[in-house]
Amino acid sequence: MRVDSILNGTVIDHIGAGKGMRLFKLLELEKLECPIAIIKNVPSKKMGRKDIIKIDGDVPVDFDVIGFVDPAATINIIAGGKIIEKKTCCLPEVLKNVVRCKNPRCITSVEQEIDHIFKLTDKENKIYRCIYCETKAN
Repeated sequence: MRVDSILNGTVIDHIGAGKGMRLFKLLELEKLECPIAIIKNVPSKKMGRKDIIKIDGDVPVDFDVIGFVDPAATINIIAGGKIIEKKTCCLPEVLKNVVRCKNPRCITSVEQEIDHIFKLTDKENKIYRCIYCETKAN
């Protein structure tokens, strides 16, 4: 299988196997007009298997979303066919409007203008909780 390199854009690499599609959805990449490649279950010496997302276009990506889905992921910024910058992710302390609270009794279910805000409550287990009702994020 061959996936061409990109001239200008972003490559999200070292995504844990099986997490690429969730990242694609949370980043809302389906709304973009530029070419996007999602490569799943790529063999990796370091990880065993991994997913990769290539975005062929100068599009900003939300590092909080990437850090939430997989804090071990790396981001390569490509310009002129060469990597000009490498970035790493970490677990964000706060998620704002990334995931929605599932609790039907939460204020966010009634008041539609309220932001869905989750705070990192357990870094070791990557647990986020709604700041309004304490419901755990999925």
